Amino acid sequence: MRFRGGMALAASVALSACVGSVEPPARPGQPATSYRPTRSTTPLPPPTAAQQVVPSGRAFDGRIVGATPLAAAPVFAAPITPTNAAQAGLLPGPGLDTLPISEAEAEAARAAFLKSCPGLQRRVDATGLTTGADWQPACVAAASVPRGGARAFLASYFEAVQVGDGKAFATGYYEPEILASRERRSGYEVPIYARPNDLIDVDLGQFTADLRGKKIRGRVDGSNLIPYYDRAQIVAGTIADRTPVLAWGADEAAVFFLQIQGSGRLRLPDGSIMRVGYDTQNGRDYTGIGKLMKDRGLLQPGQTSMQGIVAWLHANPEAGRAIMNENKSFVFFRELNTPPVGAMGYVVSGGVSVAADPKFVPLGAPIFLSMDRQDASGLWVAQDTGGAIRGANRVDTFWGAGRVAETTAGGMAARGTAWLLLPTGTLAKLQARAATQP
Repeated sequence: MRFRGGMALAASVALSACVGSVEPPARPGQPATSYRPTRSTTPLPPPTAAQQVVPSGRAFDGRIVGATPLAAAPVFAAPITPTNAAQAGLLPGPGLDTLPISEAEAEAARAAFLKSCPGLQRRVDATGLTTGADWQPACVAAASVPRGGARAFLASYFEAVQVGDGKAFATGYYEPEILASRERRSGYEVPIYARPNDLIDVDLGQFTADLRGKKIRGRVDGSNLIPYYDRAQIVAGTIADRTPVLAWGADEAAVFFLQIQGSGRLRLPDGSIMRVGYDTQNGRDYTGIGKLMKDRGLLQPGQTSMQGIVAWLHANPEAGRAIMNENKSFVFFRELNTPPVGAMGYVVSGGVSVAADPKFVPLGAPIFLSMDRQDASGLWVAQDTGGAIRGANRVDTFWGAGRVAETTAGGMAARGTAWLLLPTGTLAKLQARAATQP
């Protein structure tokens, strides 16, 4: 299942290491790749009443507080386009005891990791780095960590590795709240659709082993399976007679961004809240309209946040509708009776959970980010995926709900360095495997 679709597209450049896509020990004349960084960020001041504090202890209020990222290790190889983390190559990262991780942050990550353990051990790891059994020792230990022992737990059961060049890019998402009604009425006329009755999922791996893991969505037309309707066709009412409507939104742009976030709260006319979450998508590619608008000169400097985009859409309704329709992807929802749920099927936590590409990060694994923004820096756990979240070291940070979360997520664009936390001994195991391959 999918929580959200991604706010922005970013090019993530990943570099390959050497033999077997795992960096071997340094050879004579070649610089060693291990190192111990020093903390170079300025600590955040104590949280104020205007700030939001999340389970990790991370405080944020929507303002940008700069930081100096820790440096990634240099990579001595030509760029390629890897399809997973194993192809991107691994380098040893810093010792976890050298990273600026607070006990509160470590405890929040431990709890999220433990919650993810059943799925982490059950899923096939598309990164090519681990098996479910590799995570078992850490999962067992995570269930009985004493109070105040989360940092020691991490240092004992995990090692940090750099995937490719380690250069990270982070955007943000949140749980929006929009005005809606369960019944269509004046002022509430934008349908929030449930899954269409004629939408079909096809697992191509059932037809040929070469397509294992590949899926498509479409609809039947006569005896043919064809692509499902795109956004413009759906907005025009093509599926209105065959698709259940969960609710009716009051604002077209708000419903559009509800689809991008993939989950949210609907504030009903009587003041009550209805929660909806991602059910499925029409199978069409996602296109970030922010980039389109920026490339066309429609957004001025300082307007490229989500808030700036929404303001332009409201000021230019007809042109805005046409631009929204250039994103052919369309999300269908289901009603939720829990807080937002990520792609693993577990509730996600603001300031703790991130969306990542499962081909480069095992879902459920911790990630440490050292970024040029204080609020994005720190320890996170990959519990979600996103249509625009593709490639190595590309993450989407989740900030929860409310105005502060909306401001923080809407303006998030942080760059720096990422380290993936894997079970202790993983890198040595991969190096030994690479050494036996021709």
